[in-house]
Amino acid sequence: MVRAVPERDLLLGALKRVFGYDTFRPLQAEIISAAMEGRDVFALLPTGGGKSLCFQLPAIVRDGLTVVVSPLIALMKDQVDALVAAGVSATFLNSTLGEKESRLRLARLFEGEYRLLYVAPERLMVPTFLEKLRQWNVQLVAIDEAHCISEWGHDFRPEYRQIAQLRTELPGVPFMALTATATGRVREDIVKQLKLTNAQTFVGSFNRANLTYRVMHKNSPTQQVIQFLKNRKRECGIIYCQSRKSCESLAERLTEKGFAARAYHAGLPDKERAENQELFLRDEVKVICATIAFGMGINKPNVRFVIHYDLPKNIEGYYQETGRAGRDGLPGECILLFSAGDVMKQKHFIDEIGDPAQKKIAREQLQTMIGYAESAGCRRRELLNYFGEKFATPNCKGCDNCMEPRETWDGTLAAQKLLSCVWRAREASYRKDATFGMAHHAEILTGADTERIRKWNHNQLTTYGIGKEHHRNDWPLIGRELVRLGYLRMTDAEFPGVELTANGIEVLKTRARIDLTKLPARSKHDEPQRPKTKRIGDIVCDEQLFETLRRLRREIADSLGVPAYIVLGDMTLREMARDYPTNEIELRRVSGFGEKKLEQFGAQFADAIVKHLRSNPRQVFLDSDS
Repeated sequence: MVRAVPERDLLLGALKRVFGYDTFRPLQAEIISAAMEGRDVFALLPTGGGKSLCFQLPAIVRDGLTVVVSPLIALMKDQVDALVAAGVSATFLNSTLGEKESRLRLARLFEGEYRLLYVAPERLMVPTFLEKLRQWNVQLVAIDEAHCISEWGHDFRPEYRQIAQLRTELPGVPFMALTATATGRVREDIVKQLKLTNAQTFVGSFNRANLTYRVMHKNSPTQQVIQFLKNRKRECGIIYCQSRKSCESLAERLTEKGFAARAYHAGLPDKERAENQELFLRDEVKVICATIAFGMGINKPNVRFVIHYDLPKNIEGYYQETGRAGRDGLPGECILLFSAGDVMKQKHFIDEIGDPAQKKIAREQLQTMIGYAESAGCRRRELLNYFGEKFATPNCKGCDNCMEPRETWDGTLAAQKLLSCVWRAREASYRKDATFGMAHHAEILTGADTERIRKWNHNQLTTYGIGKEHHRNDWPLIGRELVRLGYLRMTDAEFPGVELTANGIEVLKTRARIDLTKLPARSKHDEPQRPKTKRIGDIVCDEQLFETLRRLRREIADSLGVPAYIVLGDMTLREMARDYPTNEIELRRVSGFGEKKLEQFGAQFADAIVKHLRSNPRQVFLDSDS
């Protein structure tokens, strides 16, 4: 009598056999279990948290078809290539396929040959396609990048709204909605729009412990980027720029300096844009200078850094974009270049928004982004707080403010001057409801002679010209810190100003001491150094062997016509360069080596390690398990 294998053992066996992993990541087992029970599921896991495995593994261990709704062609091909390389029968249907190839794949779907089908929402809802779906024994519908269904999300796509119609077309088939970034409001909207029934909700931690966050004063930004890249020529990264022109000019400048860089934005010809993306995925181009059109669905795990050349519009977009670094669990660096000029540019864009409600939301989002950039507190805590997650650790050891705490100074006199200026400017105005922005108060304090100051007679105030000891661009920094401390607040008006709070009036009267964060040096533009301590995700290994294995991986990938990470990830290579596996038994212990990959090219990697050891001593590492 054959004894039934328990579900968890079955899943763990498939996890090891197909993907080469011994254990699940947080929440994966619970999400998969709910899906296997036929429940609707909403899963919010951070980028790199293993969302795809949550629907891939159930598809592997049971009969029937899992339909994956995916927003981008690049994402479909990437995930299908990775599954096929691991020995899983998967396919996609989209506009890149010729008629003959499409017919062939459809025939195989009718024959039940595939476990997973990736498809765009536009094709999914075509009546003739819906008719076929009903004949394919669909067991699960997985909606990837589910935040696209919500108008409150940062990447709303109207075509996602049609997906809910599948509930009537495929009665009884469970849905799984997955995303990496969603506030509470967006989560509720996803569940509502997809008509998820009694859905089990899983929300993972937003903390990307392997990422380091830094904000630098933006001063000669191109030179700052060049300085940063000088010691990272072998590493891949994304530089996000606000405009298409910036993308192209920065890519040209980097190329002139010897860096393998290309531009990516929606204005490029389709062929050139696709070519630049493919070169980046294959590691032939190391740096992509891109607008936010680039990234969603790019499953490139070895992006080691993300630089924001310009200020993002909101925290949600910033978090998702930085999340494209370190998807493989190895360390990643996130750099934001910040200046008052960028703030003014964003405010100008917001002023052009026609809808008053959308304009108000955009202002609030920008103010939160500015607060993050100027904060002297833990940046990780600020990001997690935005998504409603508490971070109790006093020092994250992974952001500039925790690794190099900024000094404080007795800012009582400066605070008194600014608070008094805000009070007097309002009291002296013929409209008692009038409020003025930070920039205007900075001009009063530094004695500027502007039309607006003369119009309101603010050159007659006792605070006019009393703050020349600070640069005009520094006063808004002081002001925004006073907002964070609760002494000032932004007004809710078409042209937002600043006004005193009750606490602000109190400290103005009592002259209580106020400690402020030391202002950044305006001439500083040194590149940030790598953290001197061991970072989370670091795998110390034989770097010479790692480079040898990386070259071998590239040769294999080129012969197969796929990106290098489809063959093996950097994490797997670094484990091999640490543990020196020289035979099949030892390779099986390396994370990421599934059965098919072991069979295909395990011997090549083992031989490369044996050859390396003939002429190089075996190194011993303190963090090694052996």
